[in-house]
Amino acid sequence: MFYTDILGFTIDKEIYREERQSYKLDLSLNGHYLIELFSFPNPPLRPSRPEARGLRHIAFGVRDLTATIAYLEAKDIPVEEVRVDEFTNKQFTFIADPDNLPIEFYEL
Repeated sequence: MFYTDILGFTIDKEIYREERQSYKLDLSLNGHYLIELFSFPNPPLRPSRPEARGLRHIAFGVRDLTATIAYLEAKDIPVEEVRVDEFTNKQFTFIADPDNLPIEFYEL
């Protein structure tokens, strides 16, 4: 529900994979296939901050970071303090999805 109701993704396909006892969900945004989400019955715990080793977050470019923050806060999604990219001087922030995985919003 978070990725569809809050972030606006459309479900393209959901598949149950019997051999793994897991689901795979394909999501698109504005007609473009973007994300595969997997659910497993007992996944291992792991660090999930953006600074952790390996792929630990996803980023979305937004045209208006202030409007994006207002939208998320209106949906009761806590938003981290806005940071500034030291190389581009662009603003960005993070939220956490329902599994506490970080999602970045980066102003274009």
